[in-house]
Amino acid sequence: MKKRVAVIHTSFVSVDALKELFKEIIPSVKMINIVDDSLLPEVLENGGLTEGVIRRVCAYAVEAQDMGVDLILNQCSSVGEAVDVARKMLKIPYLKIDEPMAEEAVKIGGNISVVATVPTTLCPSVRLIEDTAYRMGKRVKIKKCLVEGAFDALTKEGNKDKHNDMVLEVIEKETQSADVIVLAQGSMIVLLPLLKDIKVPVLTSPKLGVMRIKEMLNL
Repeated sequence: MKKRVAVIHTSFVSVDALKELFKEIIPSVKMINIVDDSLLPEVLENGGLTEGVIRRVCAYAVEAQDMGVDLILNQCSSVGEAVDVARKMLKIPYLKIDEPMAEEAVKIGGNISVVATVPTTLCPSVRLIEDTAYRMGKRVKIKKCLVEGAFDALTKEGNKDKHNDMVLEVIEKETQSADVIVLAQGSMIVLLPLLKDIKVPVLTSPKLGVMRIKEMLNL
């Protein structure tokens, strides 16, 4: 029987890119998308997770399980810590898209620069890397880099080029001191084609996340 994965998004920005990765890496898997574009604005307005956001993330996860999916993928790092609550309600795996990326960053180690365009993503992403490093018995130094205005350029103005230029400028600056650069949000996958000439490893969560799904489903 065909495996099914539910993906919970907070924006439509990443849907098409993830569809392409599913086709490339796990073409036999049926992808079911659940999008609630009210989640991220609520997190941004409140400077972090609210009870309402946590409840909705949990409700979507339980609903996905009731649909009979084999695994759930959380696409948005800003609501990632709500997954820790939802996992306690589930019998199926619920993967945070940035967990495999955090592990890879810690393996590379040393100085890690975390680049984000949404302020509410930075702290959860840094905490995830810190927790991962502790679990793996590694020491790392993490620098937070917020690219202010870039997310609005992408989502409100629809100006992908402006978003990319703003983020690339920060990435290029961080190559001078970082051993590895982590792009904290799944929406930053739009930068992938532009990263070929960057001198240090630049990690994005979507591809590593989908590759982890392949492992977890034994495909």
